[in-house]
Amino acid sequence: MRYDLILFDNDGVLVDSEPISNRHLAAYLTELGHPTTYEDSIRDYMGAALHRVHDLVLERTGERLPADFDDVFHARVFAAFERELRPVAGVEGVLEKLAADGMPYCVASSGSHERIRVGHRATGLDRWFEDDRIFSSQDVGRGKPAPDLFLYAAQRMGVAPERCLVVEDSPLGVQAARAAGMDVYGFTAMTPAEKLAGATQLFSSMGELADLLV
Repeated sequence: MRYDLILFDNDGVLVDSEPISNRHLAAYLTELGHPTTYEDSIRDYMGAALHRVHDLVLERTGERLPADFDDVFHARVFAAFERELRPVAGVEGVLEKLAADGMPYCVASSGSHERIRVGHRATGLDRWFEDDRIFSSQDVGRGKPAPDLFLYAAQRMGVAPERCLVVEDSPLGVQAARAAGMDVYGFTAMTPAEKLAGATQLFSSMGELADLLV
């Protein structure tokens, strides 16, 4: 393999959380007087850190979201994760292959550390990700599409950016990987291929990704 480190996005790549999260985000924003459909949420917020929600609502309406917005949203989503969340189909096979091959990997997510860990515990993926393999936008301040998170994760894992491959499913994540000088494989299960056009390679299933990682 021509890479020395695989960096996985979390939501939509490792855990099938995007439908759950965006359904609750759209409902909560609508409840607060900012009408938002599920499709709006996917378009505007998928792959982004939560501060983007605050920024866009303020930019569009001139109003700030409540001070407890993040806490309330996370409580609703985490409760739903416990009931509904599943690993992305086939991703455990990819992780098994990487572990068997001795290929270093980590997760680099716009979500908070708590969100990542809640999702991994609910799906059983926690056995694949020790603390030193988990990186969050909380670690760097600026989330995707800024390259900061991917660059930070690579530095902590001791790998040069040009030797890294990012696995992403959002346009913001593809932008961040490219800005970091990394190759990126775009997962098209939820995102139309044309929206991930900047990716090095596109794939539609984890089985296909496993075949690419040889």
